[in-house]
Amino acid sequence: MSRIAVAMSGGVDSSLTAALLLEQGHEVFGITMLVVPEAESISDKVPSLAQNVAKKLGITHYVIDLRSFFKETIIADFCRQYEHGRTPNPCVRCNRFIKFGLLYDKARELGAEKLATGHYARVALENHRYVLRKGMDAKRDQSYFLHQLTQAQLAGTLFPLGAMNKDEVRSRAKNLELPSASSESREICFIPDNDYRRFLKTYATGASSTGDITDKTGRILTKHQGISHFTIGQRHGLGIATPTPLYVIDIDTAANRVIVGSRQDLLADALTVSGVNWVSIPEPAMPIQAVVKIRYLHTGAAATVTPVSGSKVKIKFTEPQSAVTPGQAAVFYDGDIVLGGGTIEETAKTEDR
Repeated sequence: MSRIAVAMSGGVDSSLTAALLLEQGHEVFGITMLVVPEAESISDKVPSLAQNVAKKLGITHYVIDLRSFFKETIIADFCRQYEHGRTPNPCVRCNRFIKFGLLYDKARELGAEKLATGHYARVALENHRYVLRKGMDAKRDQSYFLHQLTQAQLAGTLFPLGAMNKDEVRSRAKNLELPSASSESREICFIPDNDYRRFLKTYATGASSTGDITDKTGRILTKHQGISHFTIGQRHGLGIATPTPLYVIDIDTAANRVIVGSRQDLLADALTVSGVNWVSIPEPAMPIQAVVKIRYLHTGAAATVTPVSGSKVKIKFTEPQSAVTPGQAAVFYDGDIVLGGGTIEETAKTEDR
């Protein structure tokens, strides 16, 4: 049996992860990372929640203060992306650099052979390569957020909940009388009230200057109070009364301008993706067919993925997709296998082709 560190947030998923590994006979300890900068925020509550679970399970629990590194690596990037008219996914970046990076290293320093988390995903060694697969619970699958993990990171990681569904997790936690049986994680851990616009007003100094909202021709329709209030595909909060709905179709950061148009204007059939990590397969030399998800809740769409220079690929969808958003992750699947993924940079509108 192994000595395993469990990344514990105080929620039901990570708590049951620790309990399951104990049942399997492993030597388990909990490790919780402090990441939120405000002393009065959720960062004060997470350790106590996780500590209560650790006490219930009879395992050692460590709290690791990563607030400085998290602020520099995740929060600063989050603000910077919005200042440039992009919509970031901080969980992807956190998994790569914090949870399976710095936290994993801290766990190894404490004697852990592997780090386990409560993610709904699966990993297995197949044909001498670690393969990342979707979690069995389609509604909870979190493989999208893990596409940037390396082979080394996957080799040292366990996902004990990957073959379970959420109802089963809650039931098992309740039967074990875990203190966190009904506790859930927050959408963005460093924004306690989930109001990212309020957060950006405090931390993103360049995202709140007044500018124009225009149509595609450049005609000014109204003013906005900062491009950080907008994302591609947004319909509400535009402050424009029109007979037909308008949507944000582009954000011009150079001109501090938000461009709106029709639902049709949101369609794109091609995009460029940078920072691609091929997680389950070696980098292909030729175009491949895949199902591509352009955001977490996207169902995925058939596409051709063509490698270009460096870590970039071009994607051509079989059918145009709506609201392809720079800054979000595009993740490539073959069935339930995560082939790889990266960050959306540019899109090509159907009308431009």
